[in-house]
Amino acid sequence: MEEIPLSAQFAALAVLLACSAFFSITETAMMACNRHRLRHLAGQGDRGAQLALDLLGRTDKMLGVILLGNNLINAAAATLVSVITIELFGEEKWALSVGTLLVTFAILVFAEITPKVIGAAHADRLARMLAYLIWPLLRAAYPVVWFVNLFVEGLLWLLRLKPKAGAESPHLSTEELRSLVLESGNFIPQQHREILLNLFELEQLTVADVMTPRGEIEAIDIGAPIEDIKHQLATSFHTRVAVYENDPANIIGILHQRRLLADAFAGEIDHPSLRDRMSAPYFIPAATPIYTQLQFFRENRQRLGMVVDEYGEIDGLVTLEDIIEELVGKFTTRQSDVGGTITWNKSGTVLVDGAVALRELNRLLDLDFPLDGPRTLNGLILEHLGDIPEVGLGLRIGAVAVEIVQTQDRKIKMVRLHRPGGE
Repeated sequence: MEEIPLSAQFAALAVLLACSAFFSITETAMMACNRHRLRHLAGQGDRGAQLALDLLGRTDKMLGVILLGNNLINAAAATLVSVITIELFGEEKWALSVGTLLVTFAILVFAEITPKVIGAAHADRLARMLAYLIWPLLRAAYPVVWFVNLFVEGLLWLLRLKPKAGAESPHLSTEELRSLVLESGNFIPQQHREILLNLFELEQLTVADVMTPRGEIEAIDIGAPIEDIKHQLATSFHTRVAVYENDPANIIGILHQRRLLADAFAGEIDHPSLRDRMSAPYFIPAATPIYTQLQFFRENRQRLGMVVDEYGEIDGLVTLEDIIEELVGKFTTRQSDVGGTITWNKSGTVLVDGAVALRELNRLLDLDFPLDGPRTLNGLILEHLGDIPEVGLGLRIGAVAVEIVQTQDRKIKMVRLHRPGGE
């Protein structure tokens, strides 16, 4: 039998290492690829993505053919290195030991670590390309893979680790989706990213979190003199105004000011005309989730509702605009807005209105005020102290130092916050 030239043996070894590298890079790319992106590409007709998804749907068979090929090739490479070593140095023990170390080093560098790093770095693109090569290999080696998997399935059954038949890849949780949006970088514009993040937060909000409190509602007393009502309407910032009779808690209707234009030009605004132009009030339980209320507004063709507590008392007022602003951010300047632009100044302090929502402070100032109790800074401070504080009083809530700047009508109007760790 003619002896194989040494150069041919080295060439064969190089081919074996290349094949081993192929299987290593394929294994890593297929397991590290983004399945959601593959589904998107498959939906657009990408054949490589479709093949990759089919392979991932039968992970045991795919890994079987990859590992079968990889282990056979590595064993053949080790054997070939032994043959080359004996031919060069004879059956010296030191030579065989050195040969074993060299082939181990070569396999680690050229067939394992380097290919796996490449596969992990370019997983999505490589998975679609390499799927074309793995499919025919799987078909050719299917009987062997099936036989080996019999023992694998038996071992998994004994260990009670056998996966359920037809089990799909786990769905992403809300927090995982939120993390994906935060890590999207330049793929999603900053404004779009903020809207998506707001969407995740809306799941935990109720109308009570976005309503205008009862004390800040601009309402009209239908029992007041008509001249006072006209003056109030002329200076109002709102298109729709709540109407009560004698008691602010007794809301009897909602007045749309555009409906009064014709009467105003004709000089016929009086109490009967105001009552005729009113629409019936729309009441909303305070615990109603924002998503549900958005649906109710659409189904009932409403844009404004009065929020009531469990006893039926008026808690506040919520509009369709309030809910939309929670999603896209403030886009109007209204009289009821509080807080303005809230940012830390150079000295590490910020002056805020006591009526500002704790959620907004946490978001804008990166704080951690508790959200399971009062919804405003004023309410949090009053609950913390159990009393109405005097101007100049200082306290600490968690890691935040708080200074009372102004109080009015049993409420805290202005507060100075100190950045945590910046005192």
